[in-house]
Amino acid sequence: MSAPGPDDAPLIVSAVVDEPVQEAWDALRRRYFPPERNQLAAHLTVFHALPGDAAGEVCDAVRDACRHPAPHGEVVSVRSLGRGAALVVECPGLGAARTRIARALAGRLTRQDEQGFRPHVTVQNFVDPATARATVAELTAGFAPRGFTVRELAVFRYRGGPWEPFAQFAFETPAADTP
Repeated sequence: MSAPGPDDAPLIVSAVVDEPVQEAWDALRRRYFPPERNQLAAHLTVFHALPGDAAGEVCDAVRDACRHPAPHGEVVSVRSLGRGAALVVECPGLGAARTRIARALAGRLTRQDEQGFRPHVTVQNFVDPATARATVAELTAGFAPRGFTVRELAVFRYRGGPWEPFAQFAFETPAADTP
């Protein structure tokens, strides 16, 4: 991963979760996402477009936000995106980390990132509404909540294609109560 430097390409922050959970999310994305549009692994986006010209400041804020125990979360339901489907996530600790980062970057957030945090994992997008409804019904019928731990926050550069890894910061090791 590259060190911070002058670059205007926006920065994305995404949660890094337990490997078995990531693998399950990736399998759903491979199954339901149109293959010609699927450039990324499944992801839980924390920020969509932080200022690329403030990479050092962004990395400092993310690093500081990770100086807490690793947050525990849970996939709690399936949600329609109209032309896709998503797994709805509840993770108060991740929300708290996001709030810490947002405060550190006050006045530099995009409109999208200023809006409330609605954590989710998109497993399907860019399909017709009927296909999306069928996917939501299928996922809902077989749904069971699943817990996970957010191990790290990853920062990526976005240049219009697949995300470029930029930096990664681990949360403090959680106590023995890890699920």
